[in-house]
Amino acid sequence: MRTSTSTSTNTRTRPRSLALAAATALAATGLALPLTTAAHAASPAASPAAPADPNPLTSDFDGDGYADLAVGVPSGTVDGKAKAGYVSVVFGGKEGPGTNGVRRITQATVEVPGTPEAGDRFGGAVTTAYIDDDKYADLVIGAPGEDIDAKTDAGSVTVLYGTGDGFAVANTAARGDKTGAAYGNALTAADFTGDTDVDLAIGGKDQVVYNAHPLTDRTQPLMARPMGGRAPVMTTGDYNSDGRPELAVAYYTQNQPNTQSHVQLYDYTKDEYRFLLTWSSDNSAANALATGDFNGDGHDDLALGNCREIADENIDDPCGPEEIAKGGGIHIHYGDGSGLVWQGQTLNQDTPGVPGVAETGDDFGNALVAADLDGDGKDDLIAGAPGEAIGSAARAGSVTVLKGGAKGILNADGAAVGAVAYQQNTPGIPGTAEKGDTFGTNLVAADHNGDGRPDVSVAAPGENASAGGVWELPGGGATGSRAITPNSIGLPASSHPYAYGAVLGR
Repeated sequence: MRTSTSTSTNTRTRPRSLALAAATALAATGLALPLTTAAHAASPAASPAAPADPNPLTSDFDGDGYADLAVGVPSGTVDGKAKAGYVSVVFGGKEGPGTNGVRRITQATVEVPGTPEAGDRFGGAVTTAYIDDDKYADLVIGAPGEDIDAKTDAGSVTVLYGTGDGFAVANTAARGDKTGAAYGNALTAADFTGDTDVDLAIGGKDQVVYNAHPLTDRTQPLMARPMGGRAPVMTTGDYNSDGRPELAVAYYTQNQPNTQSHVQLYDYTKDEYRFLLTWSSDNSAANALATGDFNGDGHDDLALGNCREIADENIDDPCGPEEIAKGGGIHIHYGDGSGLVWQGQTLNQDTPGVPGVAETGDDFGNALVAADLDGDGKDDLIAGAPGEAIGSAARAGSVTVLKGGAKGILNADGAAVGAVAYQQNTPGIPGTAEKGDTFGTNLVAADHNGDGRPDVSVAAPGENASAGGVWELPGGGATGSRAITPNSIGLPASSHPYAYGAVLGR
């Protein structure tokens, strides 16, 4: 089972019971009324029973058996407040998302804590998880520009709990502790502590904090490192096969004396009640992370997207030879049951079997998601290249589906087998590849049409002068694909470009 989380992250967790005690935490908020937003299309007559082990791949907020799509629009205008931000929830259905209704969640929505203010950037990060003990997925939203008392841009995190109507109550799960803390600029969720309850890892400026269940607004430090002011890239996976997920974090700086680049794993230890650094790749930078079992051996593997060296520390480059990083490279560390093996597979668009040609600025692998698209028991890796030129259209963007196999993403000869690339000039995909579309900026995989196979959602936030859009590829292919745009779902006017798809909930 797979699930995803950050503009460029993907999380994969094996199913586990989520017996939670959210009711107690929610009772303390005094919130009881349903969210007052527009109704969406009726659910199928036969909705599935509450799963004992909810599939983390399925972000099904209303429990109708179809995964829903959550799109953060942090640049959106709310009640005249520029960049107050909101989340657009596009409900799934038999034909996929886009025809089954939409809800717009803002800080003016009944039950959502806070008030829309200019620059809050509500929706700046979005993730989904089964936090309470029911069949409805829950929505976690970051607002890194939120002011807390006199602390400017301290940031906050809100949790909305799913119900049969889509959502019910909400509560605050993090409040920034100082000016500029930017809590909520990255999010991921997993049962880090091993108590069967979902916890949150929350990115902030040059730090990561966590909130162990129950999700009140009290957070604890996880790690603090110079990150160049960027949001950390985060995902989770059980890389050491101990039954509990670890947190993977990628970050880098380029300013002396702190020029450095890292991909690190943190594991929660019950003995010390805190996270400990357990693995570090100290000379690699990655703009995306994805967890999957690419060779089908039952162990989680970690893919590093747009992997390259930032800091020259005179050690072996973990992203492979420098020429492989041209145009963006992907490096995969495979799990062996006790952790991640240092040696792995490295590929780019010059690798045999990978469509295209590696060119500077392609940003191949700048977004990643893992999903078993063909049902063969081996995860496939979907990679975005938002900088890819299509003909004369610079930065039109493309997406490549890389098939998993017995040896992983590459075979014994170092070649990709069955890889396919898609862009807006591909037959069956709506639209036209145009300069600056940045198709492939963000990716998410979930079963939006209920056919039992993951579908791939591809964001192009540069589409139509940065109005943006999300393209739905059923089963990860072009057949039956559709586009979801601000115009098609009737979003209200904004004083800033929507850049719809710049943030996807995973």
